[in-house]
Amino acid sequence: MALDELRDLLVRHVRADESTAIDGFYIAKVERSGPPAPSMSGVVLAVLVQGAKRLVVGDRVYLYRPGDYLVASVDLPVTGHFVDATPQDPALGLALTLEPPLIADLLLHAAPGDLPRPRASAVPAIAVGALTDDLVDSLVRLVRLLERPRDRAVLAPMVKREILWRLVTGEQGVAVRQLGLADSNLSHITRAARWIRDHYAEPFRVEDLARLTGMSPSGFYRHFQTVTALSPIQFQKQIRLQQARLLLASHPRDITTVAHEVGYDSPSQFSREYRRQYGVPPSEDAGRLLAPTP
Repeated sequence: MALDELRDLLVRHVRADESTAIDGFYIAKVERSGPPAPSMSGVVLAVLVQGAKRLVVGDRVYLYRPGDYLVASVDLPVTGHFVDATPQDPALGLALTLEPPLIADLLLHAAPGDLPRPRASAVPAIAVGALTDDLVDSLVRLVRLLERPRDRAVLAPMVKREILWRLVTGEQGVAVRQLGLADSNLSHITRAARWIRDHYAEPFRVEDLARLTGMSPSGFYRHFQTVTALSPIQFQKQIRLQQARLLLASHPRDITTVAHEVGYDSPSQFSREYRRQYGVPPSEDAGRLLAPTP
């Protein structure tokens, strides 16, 4: 089966840093299932050929296994972990960055009638679909190019373009197609989410973000929750707490200072929300994060 061949190829080419010689293409192997951990989803296609991964964003839970693929069309704060990974039976998979300009170019070259008409309503940014034989075949050919340096520079962009075409015409094509549409609801929500990430320590009004996207406040709020599974304030809170944990992990510093750096006026509120998110107060987590690895 093609999925078995893809698994064998990934085993041969996985590196400790997950990078490959193809830009935007990554291979990962995870040998231990740690506790759920926060991260950003990236704007990616993700495929597992071994093991399973569980992602949570807001009140939505996504589980994908071999035979599935996951697409994330907005870079979202997520909590995730690999399920039952061991050194004897590790999780193994790949990720390919989704590039909106390439998707836009595909949409421009599609013949009339090749693609469904765009939906007026927003769609969730993360979706799981079933791998098709055509998609697996194109992924196999992309990984094979890691063994063919002479062909790689010319053929890798072509194969990546084919993979994107399989996605935009596939089961979860609605979310992927919107990445290439400059005036889609997804592009407007992405603009607002990017503003929040870049200014996470600053207060904001929903009305101001709605104006940034050209939507009414009620329409913006509704679409933002549909796409991200979070309200704008919840999205900001997730980014603030992730950044706080990075600061605590980088070097010792006063908890009150960290709270102010990420935008909290009240250290006690920061501690409550941090404990709710990570299960321990920030002072205890800082000690654990800075403890030497045995």
